[in-house]
Amino acid sequence: MNSDNQKKPHRLIRRAKRALPKSRHLSATQVILIGFIMLILLGTLLLMLPISSQDGTPTSLRSSLFTATSATCVTGLIVEDTGTHWSVFGQIVIITLIQIGGLGFMTMAVMMSIFIKRQITPRERLLVAQSLGLTGVGGTVKLVRRILIGTFTIEGIGAVVLATQFVPIFGWAKGIYYGIFHSISSFCNAGFDILDGTAGYGGNFSSMTSLRGNPVITVTLMLLIIIGGIGFIVWDDIVNFIKERKRFSVYTRLVLSVSAMLIFTGALLIALFEWNNPNTIGNMSLGDKILQCLFQSVTTRTAGIDMINNNAMTESSKLISMLLMFIGGASGSTAGGIKVGTFAVVICAVIAFAKGEKELVIRHRHIPHGTVVRALTVIGIDIFAVLTSALIITGTTGAGVIDALYETFSGIATVGLSLSLTPTLSLAGHIAVILLMFFGRVGVLTITYSILLKQAKKNSFITYPEINMMIG
Repeated sequence: MNSDNQKKPHRLIRRAKRALPKSRHLSATQVILIGFIMLILLGTLLLMLPISSQDGTPTSLRSSLFTATSATCVTGLIVEDTGTHWSVFGQIVIITLIQIGGLGFMTMAVMMSIFIKRQITPRERLLVAQSLGLTGVGGTVKLVRRILIGTFTIEGIGAVVLATQFVPIFGWAKGIYYGIFHSISSFCNAGFDILDGTAGYGGNFSSMTSLRGNPVITVTLMLLIIIGGIGFIVWDDIVNFIKERKRFSVYTRLVLSVSAMLIFTGALLIALFEWNNPNTIGNMSLGDKILQCLFQSVTTRTAGIDMINNNAMTESSKLISMLLMFIGGASGSTAGGIKVGTFAVVICAVIAFAKGEKELVIRHRHIPHGTVVRALTVIGIDIFAVLTSALIITGTTGAGVIDALYETFSGIATVGLSLSLTPTLSLAGHIAVILLMFFGRVGVLTITYSILLKQAKKNSFITYPEINMMIG
């Protein structure tokens, strides 16, 4: 009797489950999308708490949401000065969002599973592969281990070097804390800084401009930005080359060569237009001018740390900076932008098709037509989003076109550089930039993956009549 009574509830539960409609599993892109949204909302709630501000008062929903989005999407655009408005608790929330957003929340989830020795499911491997921009799931866990070890090692070295420079200025406790914060922020290409005006340094949205005379800080930040921006896949290739003498893949060689070209070409062009500008680098020594031009070229590739006054740059330098922002870093990295690979594919395709070639070949490797289409799609969607948002900003704030475009390019490329426009934006402007930052970090990945899936599902047996469309 008792046995039948105990079994009865279980039978009822099984019947109820069978009666309920079967729910569909969320796709990989949906999980990534929802994960980032939940992380941003959690960060917003924490930043709204009185404990998160230095004066102990709650921060508005608008400012908290903007800051949480900027941190999670590793952008760096701010409406409240990070060093003077947020308390230590608030700054820790921000840097945690930066670290999770930079590595990807799925990577961090797998890290926790590794620590507690839990089996990584095939679905989790797929999600990690998707978040890192991989085409397969083989060796995902091994790659995650390398990413985590490499990240914390590089950030640790950067923190130690920066601390040696900050401690003499700010004291031991603050100097070490500043070293850790700025190392993580730079490696994740976030652009947040917490210099609070102590001893005449930082504060009031001045970023690192007051420390540009320190070459150790400048070079360390620059190296952290570059390493974080070349991508985890490139890291893995470099490790395999060192350990097993494996040759670099075509992708790795392309990323390294194009990145170097962009850095040095950008620095050369900025030097050309800023060399005699007394408001930026005109009054510096030769060595400082070269270093600051290199740093400006590097930081515009989605890092967003100021060493020179961006407002005082010539219009030509601002245009160059916007182009560098738009391109960004490598896929599967902490950087944003359309990505180096996308830029290289489109440029090579334009050159090849202009020559009358029917196929795109890069380094003796054929690039599928679908890859070119996806690259053009990413660029087209990004340009549309940038122009639409710039129109909203100019229409609601009366800002100049260059200032608005600088803001929107910075937002969608998750850079964080601004011409002092961010705090003055209208509500519509802030919403537009929030969406740009989110889209820049998550949206392009989701869209390109969705296009890839749709193309794979498309019935290849259906063909349509051709039309002679006039072009040019």
